[in-house]
Amino acid sequence: QIQLVESGGGLVQPGGSLRLSCVLTGALLDRYAIGWFRRAPGKEREGITCTSSGDGLTKYADGVRGRFFISIQYPMNKVYLDMKNLESGDTAEYYCAAIPDPYFYCPNNAFSLPESQYAYWGQGTQVTVSS
Repeated sequence: QIQLVESGGGLVQPGGSLRLSCVLTGALLDRYAIGWFRRAPGKEREGITCTSSGDGLTKYADGVRGRFFISIQYPMNKVYLDMKNLESGDTAEYYCAAIPDPYFYCPNNAFSLPESQYAYWGQGTQVTVSS
């Protein structure tokens, strides 16, 4: 059974940093493309970043580029989202998602990630940026 489990969320002050983790079980990460999404209170879920294991391409949404960084540890089957210079607008539930296509297209602006194409989702982890 394929599962994604996120962790690492919490309360952080504006300007602070946080690392989210996502572990994939039941499959090998190098056969998947990964996306991170978030849903802020009262808003639609939006894409943040995506990576394709097949070609190593990584893209970000305009609002997080330069502050958020995705990385993968294939032996550990783990994906990380390092978030820096956090702002109150980053407060949201964060989700990782996977699609069994290592070359799945990752748009230049990950904000427009087609979430309906992602087959597997984690349960989400809450990030709250507040002083």
